[in-house]
Amino acid sequence: MLRWSIILLVVALIAGIFGFFNIVAAAVGIAKVLFYIFLVLFVVSLFMGRRGRSM
Repeated sequence: MLRWSIILLVVALIAGIFGFFNIVAAAVGIAKVLFYIFLVLFVVSLFMGRRGRSM
């Protein structure tokens, strides 16, 4: 998921250089959403892994 957000960020930067502002807005928006989802899943996995197995 982090890989996809980085890819979309690169697409947004390239589109920004060439002046495609609608594509930039869409790619940046999708990259932000994917990054925040990745961040939440990362934090949840840290807490679940730290808790250990009780069974």
